[in-house]
Amino acid sequence: MPKLIDHEKRRKQIAEATWRVILEQGMEGATVRKIAKEAGLSLGALRHYFSTQDELLVYAMQLVKEKATARITEIAMQDLPPKEKILNIMLQIVPVNDETMAEMEVWFAFTAHFRHKQDTFDAQHDRIFVGMQKIIDYLDQFNLLQKNLDKEIEAEKLYALIDGLALHMMLEPQRVNKDRIVRVLVHHLNSICVGEPDE
Repeated sequence: MPKLIDHEKRRKQIAEATWRVILEQGMEGATVRKIAKEAGLSLGALRHYFSTQDELLVYAMQLVKEKATARITEIAMQDLPPKEKILNIMLQIVPVNDETMAEMEVWFAFTAHFRHKQDTFDAQHDRIFVGMQKIIDYLDQFNLLQKNLDKEIEAEKLYALIDGLALHMMLEPQRVNKDRIVRVLVHHLNSICVGEPDE
């Protein structure tokens, strides 16, 4: 009896092989041939799942976003104090471990690659800004925001803070580590909220 292949699982394995190639060799090294080799497939077998390189890269990029979204959704469903929940969600966006660091490096590589290919995938629409708006709204719903804050400006500041920390963590990991990121995020939450988030 022929062996049944889980095609979606195989597509994810190919995407993860793509991430590994990008992390080791950059986007310029992410050729279909090298990705096929990393995934343990023939070129023909890989073409069966992805007919073009851009199709594969877009899928691999979407998978990064899906993994982060799944982690955030899991935290959002937990019964935690609001500020603790927000802090934990933000720590899923900033790279604070090997997995999220790899995702961030791959995401930045994708973003640079697709910057001039808006018709293929708009890499700027990572939905992080929308997430920051939701965080500010969430804090406001629980009456945790300090009075008279401009919520749109606060969302923009939080977005800039998250992106800046992510970039600094990637470029200067000796200086910017998880403890420092937690302290910065807690300090920022304290500056816009009533009360103090748990560390």
